[in-house]
Amino acid sequence: MTECNQSRFRFATHEGREVVAEFNGGVISSDGGALLLQETDRRMNVLPRLRQCFLDGRNPALVKHEVGQMLAQRVYGLALGYEDLNDHEQLRHDPLLSLVAGKTDPASEPLAGKSTLNRMELGDGTPDRYKKITFWRDAIDDLLVDVFLETHESAPEQIVLDIDTTDFAIHGQQEGRFYHGYYDHYCYLPLYIFAGEHVLCARLRRSNIDPSAGSRKEIERIVARLRSVWPEVKIILRGDSGFCREELMAWCEGNGVDYVFGMARNVRLERIVADALEQARQQFEQTQQPARVFIEFEHETVSGTWSQRRRVVAKAEHIDGKSNPRFVVTSLVAEAWAARQLYEDLYCARGDMENRIKEQFVLFADRVSTATLRANQLRLYLSVFAYALVSGLRRLGLKATELATAQVGTIRLRLLKIGAQIRVSVRKVWVQLASSFPRQNLFAQVLTHLRC
Repeated sequence: MTECNQSRFRFATHEGREVVAEFNGGVISSDGGALLLQETDRRMNVLPRLRQCFLDGRNPALVKHEVGQMLAQRVYGLALGYEDLNDHEQLRHDPLLSLVAGKTDPASEPLAGKSTLNRMELGDGTPDRYKKITFWRDAIDDLLVDVFLETHESAPEQIVLDIDTTDFAIHGQQEGRFYHGYYDHYCYLPLYIFAGEHVLCARLRRSNIDPSAGSRKEIERIVARLRSVWPEVKIILRGDSGFCREELMAWCEGNGVDYVFGMARNVRLERIVADALEQARQQFEQTQQPARVFIEFEHETVSGTWSQRRRVVAKAEHIDGKSNPRFVVTSLVAEAWAARQLYEDLYCARGDMENRIKEQFVLFADRVSTATLRANQLRLYLSVFAYALVSGLRRLGLKATELATAQVGTIRLRLLKIGAQIRVSVRKVWVQLASSFPRQNLFAQVLTHLRC
């Protein structure tokens, strides 16, 4: 073997010995923790139900890679940190990924390559030979809500739904591309709805729309599904000022859903809280500490865009030598939620949703580089279900452990990335995990939790 062979790499000598590296270690994987994700899916039964949301129009006699296997390959790949289809040109030979994806002989039966996976993502059910796989969006949307419902053994008294949007940058000529002035680039504007750490909606949208566009339809669908199972549950909808719209508030008021939305400040609102801001300023001057004064009042818009007067809670804050007023509008009554409690305990808690959205980026939800909006929506779904598995692992397997509240990226790094050698015999598949893995006790504890 000559020195120009690019599969051999020489490093600095150690104690007089050459250090040479080669990619010829055999049947080895760097993702031993994928077994825990598979165990999580067996507990939650997510991927088999996701498969039922797809229609495969290919000739069964010619199919080498089942849709269910390809979906599992992509979802597990995202969870394990592989963002791109190009990664699967080598990953298709990873025996552990092949094992959890459902291949019969993981040691010798390769998974789908990047081209086959790409055809699945671009499929639309048409007679085109490369687009014979398609999915039912409504069925996937229902599955997301079902996964949330199944996390409760009994009906909760109250659910808080968080609604928000973010931006996915676009770097090509994708369908629906639009330059967004606020984000200062071409992007999509996906809509997310969460209940705690659970994703109930992930809708990819063009960015030339109001942030709240389509939100009433999604909330209406989700609330109907929730109340079909829990008819008495109290629901609170929470969002920033981008969702403070008459259409959404009026629908909530007419359907027994409470809400608390941020309000964009303006001259009229600031004039109403002028005395409270002065009071906060005086407190700041006395203590040199941030000062907050809360007031509330009934408010209606001058333009008449609101159909009725509504309760507004204002935070008059003085901080760092300047005023910082904030406003929220709500249907919740003062007897149940006093002004300070409503703002600090209820509205500000929506900040946790920002962490959940950040986790979507860790799972590459923003890899919307295919040509069509439909295909990019499918990629968003795949990312969301990768999140559902890792979130399920956190909720079910990591409870009462050092990683019980860890972010997705931390879980991946500390628990899923484990070197493993694979041996397949007639009776067993041996997965020999790295002896030096520092969290072996945690691994065993998680597996025990998942099997409870």
